[in-house]
Amino acid sequence: MDAKQSWQVIEQQRLAIADLLDGLSAEQWDSPSLCAGWRVRDVAAHVSLVALPPVPGELLVQGLRVRGNFHRLNTAVTVRRAARPTGQLVADLRRHAASRKIPVVSNQRKEMFDVQVHAQDIAIALSLDLPMPATAAREGATRVWSMGWPFWAKRRLRGLRLTATDVDWTVGSGADVNGPISALLLLLTGRTATAAPLLSGDGTARLLPTST
Repeated sequence: MDAKQSWQVIEQQRLAIADLLDGLSAEQWDSPSLCAGWRVRDVAAHVSLVALPPVPGELLVQGLRVRGNFHRLNTAVTVRRAARPTGQLVADLRRHAASRKIPVVSNQRKEMFDVQVHAQDIAIALSLDLPMPATAAREGATRVWSMGWPFWAKRRLRGLRLTATDVDWTVGSGADVNGPISALLLLLTGRTATAAPLLSGDGTARLLPTST
């Protein structure tokens, strides 16, 4: 996919998230998402932050408070944004869905898989259906597989051969793990417990720790 197509996916996914959020109850907004430690409202706020980043002064203050720890900074800024009224969070997503503003350390390929995965963090956690475009998911899976931090997919999934059953995509070597590319993208980005039941093959037994 070229840059134009990637941005189209990003816009469509932001709008799809906004539509999904629009009908949620207060309880659903504050329920846990698939993203560890984050509520649905936190994930929504995080997605909106890409197009509406905090002012540099706020980032500096928050950065000092967390002593430069990126993960804690990301969480602090996200939770602060999540305190906005839910209607404002939805409006922000819609109003800036077509924005091409991204952090200086990112690009549209990273943002494309990020928004797809976060859409599922909300939808799956709430038992709602939000289809993931297969072609875009394949691009995202390829990107995550090639990365190191923060997912370390090659290292975590060493000894496994991942094969999509709905698009042409295979990586790794070893025991087979097969399934829809959307489930494989969730696996690659650390949503293992959610992805595992959607996958098949002799390698799936290695995805989750065995109980004793």
